[in-house]
Amino acid sequence: MINSDHYTYRVTWSAEDDEYIGLVAEFPSVSWLAADHVAALLGVRAVVADIVTDMESNGEPVPILLSERTFSGEFKLRIPPELHRALALKAAEEHVSLNRLVSSKLAG
Repeated sequence: MINSDHYTYRVTWSAEDDEYIGLVAEFPSVSWLAADHVAALLGVRAVVADIVTDMESNGEPVPILLSERTFSGEFKLRIPPELHRALALKAAEEHVSLNRLVSSKLAG
């Protein structure tokens, strides 16, 4: 049984709706609009709790919490050959691996 409070929630202002919007990363299609940020968070948490309860009672797989997922630290990235060449040259000039150069650019 998943504790729905442990999902990854976020509240942001929606200029389009002129309200705060509560979001949850593990359920990208779920949101809740409210006049203040606390109500938006409470609203989206309540909706997710209902969804998780329904999914579990119907034997459906429930999304894994982002906080409980393991990540390998590796992913494939496709870039144009010209950019690959330019990055490899930059890495060589800085006397670092291509991996270290790209990782530092992503982090910074």
